Amino acid sequence: MISVSLFDLKRALVGEIGMSSALDSLSGTMFNGGVPADWLRIAPQSLKNLVGWIEHFLRRYKQYKAWDEVEEPKVIWLSGLHIPASYLTALVQMTCRSKGWALDKSTLYTVVLKERDPSKITKRID
Repeated sequence: MISVSLFDLKRALVGEIGMSSALDSLSGTMFNGGVPADWLRIAPQSLKNLVGWIEHFLRRYKQYKAWDEVEEPKVIWLSGLHIPASYLTALVQMTCRSKGWALDKSTLYTVVLKERDPSKITKRID
């Protein structure tokens, strides 16, 4: 949706197509550093300006792409997920299923490491 709207805006700005009210609104919002409302409807909630939102979006996209094409990451950027609570719930459910544990007797805990560079984490902590 983002690429289509930007492509259409580019075409409208060079005169290939007419400038609709939606494209005019898109242009004005972006000019003022805001995130277009249509983009916010399909993305996680954010109060960031356009630059921060794009950086966040690209980082989130990179995480999803690596997850899909390589493997589930050893380090998850939780705030980069659309609904982090859903991922955590699924993680507990999958672990309970694979280990034969009772779901209602299980809990999720975290281990905080001193390492700040995700590329240096080589394995998951079970």
